[in-house]
Amino acid sequence: MTDRIGGVPAARIAALAAHEAARYAQARPRTQAALAAGGQRYLGGVPMHWMRDWPQPFPMLVARTKGAVIQDIDGHRIDDFCLGDTGSMFGHSPAPVARAIRAQAGRGLTYMLPTEAALQAGALLSDCFGPMRWQIATTATDANRFALRVARAVTGRRKVLVFNGCYHGTVDDTMVRLGPAGTEARPGLVGQVADLTQTAVVAEFNDLASVEAALAAGDVAAILTEPVMTNSCMVLPGQGFHAGLRELATRHGALLIIDETHTISSGLGGYTRVHGLQPDMFVVGKCVAGGVPTAVWGMTEDVAQRFAAYDATRPAGHSGMGTTLSANPMQFACLVATLSQVMTSDNYARMEAGAARLCAGLSKQIAHFAAPWHVVRVGARVEFICAPGPLHTGTQAEAAHHPALEAAIHQALLNRGCLIAPFHNMMLISPATSTRQIDRLVAAFADVLGHLFET
Repeated sequence: MTDRIGGVPAARIAALAAHEAARYAQARPRTQAALAAGGQRYLGGVPMHWMRDWPQPFPMLVARTKGAVIQDIDGHRIDDFCLGDTGSMFGHSPAPVARAIRAQAGRGLTYMLPTEAALQAGALLSDCFGPMRWQIATTATDANRFALRVARAVTGRRKVLVFNGCYHGTVDDTMVRLGPAGTEARPGLVGQVADLTQTAVVAEFNDLASVEAALAAGDVAAILTEPVMTNSCMVLPGQGFHAGLRELATRHGALLIIDETHTISSGLGGYTRVHGLQPDMFVVGKCVAGGVPTAVWGMTEDVAQRFAAYDATRPAGHSGMGTTLSANPMQFACLVATLSQVMTSDNYARMEAGAARLCAGLSKQIAHFAAPWHVVRVGARVEFICAPGPLHTGTQAEAAHHPALEAAIHQALLNRGCLIAPFHNMMLISPATSTRQIDRLVAAFADVLGHLFET
């Protein structure tokens, strides 16, 4: 029997990948020449190592972006559904944010002191995400790391509970998975020396029994979770799962931290506000300042008071939290612009309508070709998954992830003028994304499926 991946013969996937890679390379002579001339100055030829992880044989060099379109230096105009993997979810350089950057640039870029815009941003954050005591970071990785320090401080416990297959940036404690003997470090970690099983424990998403078993040891400071698992194959929460997490965290004395860095696509205020979740701490990054590197993390008044009591008794010295360029005035200018003029209910309504159209179009093509795949949507975020669904756990999501097949599809879509996220099959709809762009993506997807499934 022919080997199949996601229902597609492996030989057909390899042939499509080779054809599309050659087509991509042939269409980008200027990019190849520029990379050959300048790339050797970077480790691995790129300024950030994961830029090598796109499926094409070499990365695009971007000339300019506008709205939901990227143009590379060879002149190709690409409909952008990756949108910086959520960093530009509201479109590239939203006009209010661009104006705020220009205005703040004339007043200074960083000076380690707050501004009036900082005070305004605090009020806007509470209006949008709920009443929290806020702090500002540069990345969601930093924000999650700092939130975990606070959780450990106020509980006196050392471990964080995360879910198998989770995504929380590059926080060391979350780089774990479920192995045959339980919690273990993820394979492939660079320079890992600490025993992560001493500071983390893994449970399965949607499995409250596994959560309760992990909490029973009494050493878990916090449950850190996305409302929806996102960074591999999307897994939606089952009925009652989040209510169960809240009850278990309270009963066992652990804090509940909700990381909305991807699920901010869910609607105004993120999944937490849309679905009425009640976290003790809240984290969001990426697009919260319109694409300028910014993350925010907050805690309830109760947690803030507990932390204040702890802080009053700790020895003087470094807290281990904070970076010099965090909470700079440029971040606050862009936070105010985004929260007041970009992250609006009207924009979310447009994004939701477009995402629903995309979800329906992709699902129709999957049904037409009888592909054993499914589509999942969380607000403005859509993902096709090359396996039957729905998925319920991280273990199932890992099994549904088919890198060779997905890479071939991504390369083929790019050659047809559509860019999606490189590490999974995620697509985002921004307020700037047009119906015509959505329909072009559906047509490109149909063409690719024709090459994979038609005999």
